[in-house]
Amino acid sequence: MDVRAYTMIGALVVIWLLFSLLNETFLTPRNLSNLFLQMSGTAVLAIGMVLVIVAGQIDLSVGSLVGLTGGVAAILNVWYDWNTIPVVIVTIALGAVVGLIQGWWIAYRSVPAFIVTLGGMLVYRGILLMVSGSKTIAPLSPAFRKIGQAYLGTGAGLLLGILSLMITVIIIFRKRASRIQYGFEAPSIAMSIAKIVFYGVLILGFVFVMNQYQGIPVPFVTVILMALIFTFISKNTVFGRQIYAIGGNAEASSLSGINIKRRLLFVFVLCNTLAAISGIIFTARLNAATVTAGNMLELDAIAACVIGGTSLVGGAGTIPGAIIGALVMASLDNGMSIMNLDSYWQYIVKGLILVMAVWVDIYTRQKKKVS
Repeated sequence: MDVRAYTMIGALVVIWLLFSLLNETFLTPRNLSNLFLQMSGTAVLAIGMVLVIVAGQIDLSVGSLVGLTGGVAAILNVWYDWNTIPVVIVTIALGAVVGLIQGWWIAYRSVPAFIVTLGGMLVYRGILLMVSGSKTIAPLSPAFRKIGQAYLGTGAGLLLGILSLMITVIIIFRKRASRIQYGFEAPSIAMSIAKIVFYGVLILGFVFVMNQYQGIPVPFVTVILMALIFTFISKNTVFGRQIYAIGGNAEASSLSGINIKRRLLFVFVLCNTLAAISGIIFTARLNAATVTAGNMLELDAIAACVIGGTSLVGGAGTIPGAIIGALVMASLDNGMSIMNLDSYWQYIVKGLILVMAVWVDIYTRQKKKVS
């Protein structure tokens, strides 16, 4: 993570301390567990949105797609009595097909992403109203509900924490060795150990707190898994590096031989596939599919990306940053809800924070150009 990501972690700590002073229940294991449970769907959505924004595009349809895919999953599970695994497979496939259609219009027919996805936002909401008959679809099967409501046991959570810490240690030392091998400046051993201790405290502290309630929420495990996969894709594959190159300078990328159309198509397929996964999580957590599900969720996902350091002009952004941004947004929602503040304050505060995050991004870029 870059300096801005560490800054956002500091800001998150300040937010948590502030809400804990205003309400003593905020930092209890039960509320923190609910917080991570609530932010999981948005975090998965933000992971896909990072790739889209880094490529210099935007997707306004993901909120409606969350509602549609969640509705389709509920219909198959409740009305047609499908088992969980086939429902999940078909729902994820639906998200991929939608991404393929949208990506084709954007990449191969040169229709601006803003227009295509804005149209998609309306179309998918309309289809949801049509296929659901404007009804709430519930209750879901116990097996399906576990996707959004289950928890890992104490032993499994501890094992996951230790495994995560081991992976972190390997990544830190491999990155250091790679920089030394290619002649770049590398952090000292002491600095690397300090990073390991920092991440170790975060990871094992998180596991300890979650185990004080019911364990690590399964939806958050899904977030971790998606984050690992897509961080690897974005940082360690040719495709990932090309997406950053396209967002940084599309013309230069084209001249260097990158197939921009194919890359953009695949970006929207991945983003909408993750939207389908998010739809499954939201529907399973609520134990119902409603016609308002996912409403305005695309703005939360975009805000999470921007707050986490993703530049709206493209070419810069990280998956961990987006997850931190999603956690910031969820913490604000959760904290203000606990304090019984009116809902309009949540919109006002989140809107102001989004504007400030964009301003910080612009100011930082301008400062770099001057220096």
